[in-house]
Amino acid sequence: MAKKKTSAYVCNDCGADYSKWQGQCGECGAWNTLAEIRLSAVASGSSRTGSGFAGAADGVVSTLAEIELEDIPRITTNVGELDLVLGGGLVPGSCILVGGEPGAGKSTLLLQTLCKLAESLSALYVTGEESPQQVAMRAHRLGLPTDKLQIMAETSVETVCGTAARLAPKILVVDSIQVMQVEDIASAPGSVSQVRESAAMLVRFAKQSGTVLLLVGHVTKDGSLAGPKVLEHMIDCSLMLEGTSDSHFRILRSHKNRFGAVNELGVFAMTDKGLREVANPSAIFLQRGEEVASGSLVMVVWEGTRPLLVELQALVDDSHLGNPRRVTVGLEHNRLAMLLAVLHRHGGIMVGDQDVFVNVVGGVKVLETSADLALILAVISSFRDHPLPRDLVVFGEVGLSGEIRPVQNGQERLREAAKHGFKRAIVPAGNAPRQPIKGMDVVPVRMLSDALDALG
Repeated sequence: MAKKKTSAYVCNDCGADYSKWQGQCGECGAWNTLAEIRLSAVASGSSRTGSGFAGAADGVVSTLAEIELEDIPRITTNVGELDLVLGGGLVPGSCILVGGEPGAGKSTLLLQTLCKLAESLSALYVTGEESPQQVAMRAHRLGLPTDKLQIMAETSVETVCGTAARLAPKILVVDSIQVMQVEDIASAPGSVSQVRESAAMLVRFAKQSGTVLLLVGHVTKDGSLAGPKVLEHMIDCSLMLEGTSDSHFRILRSHKNRFGAVNELGVFAMTDKGLREVANPSAIFLQRGEEVASGSLVMVVWEGTRPLLVELQALVDDSHLGNPRRVTVGLEHNRLAMLLAVLHRHGGIMVGDQDVFVNVVGGVKVLETSADLALILAVISSFRDHPLPRDLVVFGEVGLSGEIRPVQNGQERLREAAKHGFKRAIVPAGNAPRQPIKGMDVVPVRMLSDALDALG
């Protein structure tokens, strides 16, 4: 008689399963990502035919034209930065995953939001890591209204779904998904199988009932969300709350959003009364020193649906090592090496024997290529020890042949810079404004040599 299969091995990155352990996943190619899961026993005569995430599986097939479109109103959270990152507010039936480092403020942000929303909507806060007394103490310390929000301490997914079905809340928060467990699965909470099945059951409930589901997720030591990668595929929106211990600013960034723009960014400040939204993020990132220093330059990056002015600092110094150091904070390391090679080939400036350090002030991570030209000019400023004007702003992509390529939303970037008092801009020729911008001198450049000439 064949032995009954009681365990399997699942890849944490892609979710592929195998009957036995192996070093490399055959689907995604990742190494050492397979984890053992316990398979639950299904009683004879019972059938676990899930009804799907989006509703009852009635087998009806229709065309897109036959589906009735409904204008689903969004639920505003009354927190402008959070609504901006979400794409305009909460969508009924959506599932949102909020991740971040320990102490970043995930639970604080959700508690603040729910206490305010509970004044007009029914909301349920499920805590699995803290006791209700601890949550209540934090709410009182933050001065939040506590008479409407319902709270429950529970880690059983079946109990949570049953209670939510009875109370019928409009918004449900589960803090956190890593401590939830399904009774039919024998593995410990936080394992691959528990996280996957718990999330699947909660998402299914949210889709069928139209409840807004907010899940708090842990992160690993490398900053990625813990648990199987399939968790991020299940949910509709993935948010990451970023921040460092030496700064009281927190950045909320969307990595996935089915109802809004991706890579949207919201800025908060951590205070003794919780997280407070920063209405003008550019102002906090432009708090420059009194003296004009070489290597300092302001650039305009595009975050989601709005421009953001940030300061870029570069330091070029003599190297005493055989291999000069290239250190970047907030920028891609490989891109710095490439731009230094372009500067040598097409600008005639060689810094191969120099240590080069580049930092984006304020902890902002710049992921787009519009910072290329600003980075090169900041490196030249530090190398020559020649300070740049404080009212100068720069953006543009630099190609390998030394050409300056245009970037998206150039007009909006220039208007944002002019609004903050910048008088001069060096931009790609393709982003030159058709109509003059009042109070700003725009210098269009086509090649890296043109940008070097514009510096004087």
